[in-house]
Amino acid sequence: MSRSESLAAYLRAQAWRRLDRVELNDDGRNARSALALLDTAAYAAGLPEDDPLILTLHEAGCFGPGERFDPGEAGTKLIKHWAGGEPHELLIALPHAIAAAM
Repeated sequence: MSRSESLAAYLRAQAWRRLDRVELNDDGRNARSALALLDTAAYAAGLPEDDPLILTLHEAGCFGPGERFDPGEAGTKLIKHWAGGEPHELLIALPHAIAAAM
């Protein structure tokens, strides 16, 4: 699996977790977050392996053995609370969140 595919698979899994959440009175927050994550997953799946965003995520340590995407605790927290935006914005924010947590 390529880095782009691994990233996209991770984001899709997080989106499904958001869709499966049941919270009373969330005013559609989980659905909006899931849609934003699915948009970002589709965007990421189309990125070439030498795209600067993929390379920056790699340099930030987001890919483990077998190129499995793992953003660590800080990246996971950012993704968990992602409310939406342009797909590239999340990918740009991840290395910054990871660096800030160190």
